[in-house]
Amino acid sequence: MPVAEIPEEEERAAAVAAIDEWTARELARGESLVASERQEVTDRTASHRWYLRFKGEEKDFITVWLTLGQRTLHHEAQFMPAPEENGEAVYQYLLRRNADLYGMSFCLGPEDAIYLIGRVAAAEVNDEELDRIAGSSIHYVDEHFPTAMTLGYPKLYRRRPRGR
Repeated sequence: MPVAEIPEEEERAAAVAAIDEWTARELARGESLVASERQEVTDRTASHRWYLRFKGEEKDFITVWLTLGQRTLHHEAQFMPAPEENGEAVYQYLLRRNADLYGMSFCLGPEDAIYLIGRVAAAEVNDEELDRIAGSSIHYVDEHFPTAMTLGYPKLYRRRPRGR
């Protein structure tokens, strides 16, 4: 794994520009990205944060949060709330799936919700990496959401019919 060096201000500015340009292009294409918002972060935990909302197949929408820090771009998507039933089976299923994910993993977050997270060096932010982050987030959520929700919410969740 490459060492993430502290990028100069120009490198962070280049990452911000790359994300803004990629987002504008994806919105103009009108395919899966349906909304985006960029926020300046003033609490010194990061420099910028983006909320990208994509259409999903199994979930109506998949929101990917991008957070640009000093050295890295952190990305996350809320996968599902904490399971109401069969928690051990849900966690076991997702931990086993982690071995098949590239550059991402399932983890517990606030309120024991399950998130899909990853991180890349800020200097590596470009169109190809943003395509990978967005595409993988959408694919992994759509692929694993039905099984995890069926296990965790057997009385409430019903898989959507194909081709809706």
